[in-house]
Amino acid sequence: MTGGQLRRGQWLGVLALIEREVLRRVLRLWMQTIAPQVVAAGLFVVVFGVALGNSIRTIGGVPYEQFIVPGLTLMGVATAAFSNNATTLYQARSEGFIEDQVSSPMTPTQLAIGYTVGGVVRGLFIGVLTLGAARLFVDFPVEHPLALAGALLCAALAFAGLGTVVGLYSRSWELQSFVGAIVIQPLVFLGGVFYSVASLDQPYEAASHADPILYLVEASRFGILGTADVDPWISFGVSFGLAAGLLAWSWALFARGVGLRT
Repeated sequence: MTGGQLRRGQWLGVLALIEREVLRRVLRLWMQTIAPQVVAAGLFVVVFGVALGNSIRTIGGVPYEQFIVPGLTLMGVATAAFSNNATTLYQARSEGFIEDQVSSPMTPTQLAIGYTVGGVVRGLFIGVLTLGAARLFVDFPVEHPLALAGALLCAALAFAGLGTVVGLYSRSWELQSFVGAIVIQPLVFLGGVFYSVASLDQPYEAASHADPILYLVEASRFGILGTADVDPWISFGVSFGLAAGLLAWSWALFARGVGLRT
C-alpha cells in the first residue's frame, strides 16, 4: 500500500466514524438525542420567559423573555455536545468495539476529529432547534449572526472536548453523571442564563466572572441581542481559550492512548 492509499484509507475511516456518530446515532435515535432537549428548552422559555415575564418585565432594557433565549440556547448546545461524546466513548470502551477503531490505520488525531465532529454536530443541531422552538413563543432579533455562530461553535467544541475527556476516563456511568449534574449544570445556571450578573452585589459578581460558562453565555447574548454584560472581545477570547484548552486535553488523551485499550 502506498502512502497516498494509506492516507485515503485513514480519512475514509474518519468519514465512516463521523457517519456512524451523526447519521446512525444522533439522527437515527433523534427521540433520545434531540427531541427531549428541544422540548425541555421550549418549556424553559414558556415557564421562565412567558410566565415570569409578566413579573420581570425587563433586564437592562431587554424584555425578560428575550433575555433568557441566548443562555437557554447555549445551555442546550453545551449539554448535548458533552453528553454525546461522554456517552458514545464510554459505550465504545465498555462494549469493546473501540478496539476496531484503535487497530485501524486511523491516527489518534483522526480518531479525535471523528468523535469531536459527532459531538459538535449534535450540539449545534440542538442549538438551531432550540432557537426555532423559542421563536414559537418569543419574538427576538439576531443582531450579529456570525458572532452567534462563533459563540455556539466554541461551546460545542469545548463541551465535545470535555465529553471526550470524561468518556475516556470513565470506568462507570457515575463520572458522567457527576460531571453533568455537579459541575456543568451549576456552572450553567450560575453563568447568567436567567439573570444579569451586572445586577449582583460583590463578592457575587466577582465570583460569577470566575465561571467560564458566563463568557459563552454573554457571547451568545451579544450575537442574538447585540448587548451583553461582558465586553464581547473578552467573552470571545475566553470562549476560544476554553474550547482550545479542552480540545487539546482530549487530543492528548487520544495521543497517549488513555482508555483506548480495554
